[in-house]
Amino acid sequence: MGPSAPTSTPQADTSIIFDSFAPSASASAPDGALPTASITGLAGTSAAASTTVGSDGTVSGPTKIGSGTVKQTGSSKTTKAPHTTSIDPRLPAGGVQMLTPAAIAQASYYKIGDQITFGWNYTSLVVTPTAVDILAYCSANQATYTIATNTSVKATGIAVWDTENDASGTSPLLTETYTLIIHDAGQPVTAVAQAGYLGTYDSFTFGMYVPQPYTPLNDFVCATCSGALSDLERQTLKFLFGTGFLTILSFTWFAGGCGVFS
Repeated sequence: MGPSAPTSTPQADTSIIFDSFAPSASASAPDGALPTASITGLAGTSAAASTTVGSDGTVSGPTKIGSGTVKQTGSSKTTKAPHTTSIDPRLPAGGVQMLTPAAIAQASYYKIGDQITFGWNYTSLVVTPTAVDILAYCSANQATYTIATNTSVKATGIAVWDTENDASGTSPLLTETYTLIIHDAGQPVTAVAQAGYLGTYDSFTFGMYVPQPYTPLNDFVCATCSGALSDLERQTLKFLFGTGFLTILSFTWFAGGCGVFS
């Protein structure tokens, strides 16, 4: 008996992709029920699957039928319309009201090297900015000093400036007047204010000074005081007082000798 011819078993393509179901995919179903599809694999095997097609075309049911695999293709995406805020152009721009120091307080002066605390509220805001920047500007040296950046917007804003960090460097703090600036971090300082949006605030000014070293009282000289006289000035005053005294004494003696007072 000769050798038997080799036999080969056909391999089934196990990937069956459903794009849609034809109307003849199954036996009819009773009224009101969804149809059931009968799928036949490429290998010739068939199996009944309770795979159903919804009214929106969605395929549901087991993912394995005999030796085949059922895959669902396609995807859906929901697009939402962008949200916009309508602002009355007659409304004022958003602003800042100072709390610390109070806007109605007298002029504020701070010693360079100390920490300065600023506090404020926002007014007339319709659109709240994501973050704000807080700066200090000195016109004398055209320098801008950063107090805080990208600060979250809260009902009450607070920023602390440690002036020791800016006391020295390329633009050291001077004994001058400074302007506090608060503006939307997403906009330049020079941006034009719009209705309902935060405009650049630059209405609060304050003074800063460099502290002087300690001087003993005996060595202290007040440049603006009337008692701050030089040695020459003191000698001149002594001479004038002495001359006046001698003049009065001489006149009194002369008048007495002549009987003026008798």
